[in-house]
Amino acid sequence: MPGTSREALMRDLQAVSFVLDDIALFLQTHPTDQAALRCYEKYRDLKRKAEEEYMNAYGPLREDNVFVTDRWTWADMPWPWERQG
Repeated sequence: MPGTSREALMRDLQAVSFVLDDIALFLQTHPTDQAALRCYEKYRDLKRKAEEEYMNAYGPLREDNVFVTDRWTWADMPWPWERQG
């Protein structure tokens, strides 16, 4: 994904997520459209890569991305508005 700043990575992730949601809506009414299914798979993979790139650089995006050991660490992370670029 282009860009390396937190804001650029988040914009990339949001754009890919929007496209993925849009394709999913299309597939609700066209469930056998092979081109749409391939497109969904492509953007699903792009979203996974974008999430991984963001999390490697800036930490988890959601609580289900937190590695759980002997304590809940999600609350220890800075909130999105507390993070500095």
